[in-house]
Amino acid sequence: MSEEVLHRRDNVLVRRLILQPGEATHWHRDVCHRVTVVLTGSELSIEFRDRSGAKQVKVAAGQVDWDTPSDRGHRAVNVGTTTYEEVTIFFLSEPEGIPQPSPE
Repeated sequence: MSEEVLHRRDNVLVRRLILQPGEATHWHRDVCHRVTVVLTGSELSIEFRDRSGAKQVKVAAGQVDWDTPSDRGHRAVNVGTTTYEEVTIFFLSEPEGIPQPSPE
């Protein structure tokens, strides 16, 4: 997994995330609104920390999503056969906020 902060100012953070096939994000919660732009990839599996099953999500280059906060612990796994890459704009509640903290 590769994460890079591209820009941070006031309550806005822009991050690039790259997952090779089989790689996963860290376990986290989504505590703020965000806009995600998919650059490459085909399919993700969203696994939940409470082991209640996984959600399969088809993705495509150019896809743009508005996402709302959720306290449910989860991670994304690239289950496709190609690299997954996204750029996400996080709208933080405070300038030094952490956009995806670990689940409690």
